[in-house]
Amino acid sequence: MTKNIRLSGNEKLILISNIQTMLQAGIPILEVVDSMLEDARGNQKVILVALKEDLNQGKAIYSSFERFPQAFDPITINLIKAAEEAGTLDETLKDLVENITKDIEFSGKIKAALVYPILVVVIFFSVLILILTFVIPRVADVFSRLKIQLPLPTKILIAASNLVTSYTILIIFACALFAFGVFVLWRTQRQKFLNVVFSLPLLSRLAREIDLTRFSRSMSLLLSSGIPITDSLELSKNVVNKKELQLTIANSLTLVSSGKKLSVGLKKSKEKIPSIVTRITEAGEKSGTLEKSMQDLANYFDSQVANTLKGVTTLFEPILLVVVGLMVGGVMLAIIAPIYGLISQIGGR
Repeated sequence: MTKNIRLSGNEKLILISNIQTMLQAGIPILEVVDSMLEDARGNQKVILVALKEDLNQGKAIYSSFERFPQAFDPITINLIKAAEEAGTLDETLKDLVENITKDIEFSGKIKAALVYPILVVVIFFSVLILILTFVIPRVADVFSRLKIQLPLPTKILIAASNLVTSYTILIIFACALFAFGVFVLWRTQRQKFLNVVFSLPLLSRLAREIDLTRFSRSMSLLLSSGIPITDSLELSKNVVNKKELQLTIANSLTLVSSGKKLSVGLKKSKEKIPSIVTRITEAGEKSGTLEKSMQDLANYFDSQVANTLKGVTTLFEPILLVVVGLMVGGVMLAIIAPIYGLISQIGGR
């Protein structure tokens, strides 16, 4: 049951932020949980009830959170575990809150860039379906009664209208089945699905920058919390989506485990890792501030993602508008052309 409990990014942020704030004020953890339970709802309440039970049995916080793998990722659990063992829970939770906040803002940028094109496509197809369902049948009836010779585009449009009106339920069922299939694919084969999407020319660079942002931010957070670099690499490997980058991190982990530096492993994948990553990583290793170097890289790639998103949307939006405009114009022309032909015939008489 607990394995299926999920938390959104905002719910996770609120939960951990509230715990951190009250712990910072010197309130004992059990009193913190009791206080939060008074206002908790849904999955947050389920997690807090389980946390209270575990704490009363003498278990650690991380041990309780491990029961909810869909709500708390391995990085969060390992950070809390290290903090509890080191007695720095308050500081680590504060860093975790900052990291979750940045991750939510980062995801928000990506979602915001997708809103406009998706909205345009949805509106277009909604209007197209309305035209095919209500407008075209009436126009086709008029054309039929007047026995007008129809051009090919108009015949195609009327055929599409007949298809939609005759098989409405079947089409709705097919669309619902397709949406369900995509949902199941996303839940069960997410990695393969993302690999296909991120292999597209315009999205490949963006996907790499997104992965490098998340990897760098995770490494910075884990290293600054005192987690060994090998464990940090193992955990951070799972936050990236592109398989080739996961393989690069795994190979680097093998080299680091054998005593070599992280920058050495990254240099072996020059075609997959930008030179700035290896240079800043190497500089951080030499100065003993690798966690800060990783944070600098995260900030750099965060801004790069924002610029790339702006460039992609700037390029994509006019193309989308032109395509939609041509399709709308084609539909209107298919309707108007026969009428114009009829008017020309009447005028010729």
